[in-house]
Amino acid sequence: MNKKNIETFNELSNLYDYSFVDKLNSDPDTKYNGDNKFPREVFSGHYVPVMPTPIKDPIYISHSINFFKELGFSENLLKSDDFIKLFSGDMSNISKPMQNIGWATGYALSIYGTEYYAQCPFQTGNGYGDGRAISVLEAVINDKRWEFQLKGAGRTPYCRGADGRAVLRSSVREFLAQEHMHALGIPTSRSLTLFTSTKEQVTRPWFRDNSYSKDPEVMIEEDVAITTRVATSFLRVGQIELFGRRARKNEHENALKELEMIVLHLIDREYSEVINQDLDLEDKIIILANEFQNRLTSLVANWIRVGYCQGNFNSDNCAAGGFTLDYGPFGFIEMFDPKYQSWTGGGNHFSFFNQPKAGEKNFKSFCSALKALLSSNAQALEELEKIENNFSKVMQEKMESMWAKKLGLDKFDVELFEELINLMIDTKVDYTIFFRELSNIPDDMSNLEKSFYGKTQNENIKLRWNSWFESWKSLINVNDEESKQKLTNQMKLTNPKYTLREWHLVWAYQEAQNGNYKAVQELQEIMTNPYEEQTKEIEEKYYIKKPSDFFGIAGISHVSCSS
Repeated sequence: MNKKNIETFNELSNLYDYSFVDKLNSDPDTKYNGDNKFPREVFSGHYVPVMPTPIKDPIYISHSINFFKELGFSENLLKSDDFIKLFSGDMSNISKPMQNIGWATGYALSIYGTEYYAQCPFQTGNGYGDGRAISVLEAVINDKRWEFQLKGAGRTPYCRGADGRAVLRSSVREFLAQEHMHALGIPTSRSLTLFTSTKEQVTRPWFRDNSYSKDPEVMIEEDVAITTRVATSFLRVGQIELFGRRARKNEHENALKELEMIVLHLIDREYSEVINQDLDLEDKIIILANEFQNRLTSLVANWIRVGYCQGNFNSDNCAAGGFTLDYGPFGFIEMFDPKYQSWTGGGNHFSFFNQPKAGEKNFKSFCSALKALLSSNAQALEELEKIENNFSKVMQEKMESMWAKKLGLDKFDVELFEELINLMIDTKVDYTIFFRELSNIPDDMSNLEKSFYGKTQNENIKLRWNSWFESWKSLINVNDEESKQKLTNQMKLTNPKYTLREWHLVWAYQEAQNGNYKAVQELQEIMTNPYEEQTKEIEEKYYIKKPSDFFGIAGISHVSCSS
């Protein structure tokens, strides 16, 4: 089909198609609660209509040039008052056929597979959900459905007493990270626009300068911001789980029906190409579980491939469509450590090498929610449990395949891999630089040493490295210069040259706080070409190890929150 370019806001407004609010149930108590900006329990329904709270005098920082092109959006839209207003939270002038009100959704909370109710102010779980994320548009653009969601757009019933705002710091991080992840070839929500305001500040806990504290020490005033994230849907495992819990406990007369509705909607939004709508419900659920398992295991393996750690991988931060969602306390590993975790509240259960296990816990929560729909079909239940119990096997296969590609091997070699991991720990190796340098297939170890934090004086470690290197060279299929170049090219498509290091992000958001947005735009340009060889100047600035002065520094080596 010929791609239709969208030049005006009016053209965009004509592409609306609100499947979520049209096909699912609104909270029946909405009519008693005015503008829905105060914390309350939401007992039923799939969403709550809520009006975003616009930021004052929005200031444009950046937009995703690449995503604009993919959507067919003209950059002239950035000059449209209606476009700026909508994506900075002002829906007051939106006219039909578009809706002039957004929607927020509830979900359940499971941390590493354990159901939680205590964090809900009502101790029931009926207060969990999107406290500051409000969807404002769903549209079919060039035959593909997209949902546009504002993060930091003010209070919803799920805000649990908070202000519903996002600060500039976290908004810059998410805006850059989503497009970087897409450029890395990993499924993710996308970034559309980033606006801030100097006329509105909120108070957040943070660290003193150059502090080594693990816990916030001061309250600081920060400018607010709104980033628009876009995805095929924002359905989460925790969302399906919420309706599964209600059905399991028969919390209201439509609980089972609402679970069925949200599951069918998930299939329609995310799996319609692989699940025939004419199938029975039970058959659809079995295929759904298989497909989600395949996507989730591939996703987690890819995270580890590029050194990404989703620091808070709860079920509510796990997209049911199998892509990366919710860039809160994330981080890209620098000095290799299997237990790397950027978030001080994340613990080992959400650490770098434990992500496959965390993914499995989320998958079990997902399957548990589906079981209420299969209670009368013993065969289908048994089939679902087989899929559920097969997760670790599928995950292991994906991991071994990923490591083989990362090392340029035709087949995974467990001894070679385990010795490498031990050497990387013992030598303190930069994860990204090491694998990128290895991709050049050097003649000896000297080029790889540029990834080492500090010099290797230990003769035993030198001998081990040389032995490992020779073993690796004997396993890769390189016989001449042509085969060497071919393998190098393959490995460089697996091992990125640039990843989004936290100290680069700190520089970008600190500059933005001072009104200079060039740093954000510079990082955006570089990090959307992560596999490419770039200029010598860029390489000297961004393809380098973490400076020693930054190790252990709060807000760079670790974060307490990212609100």
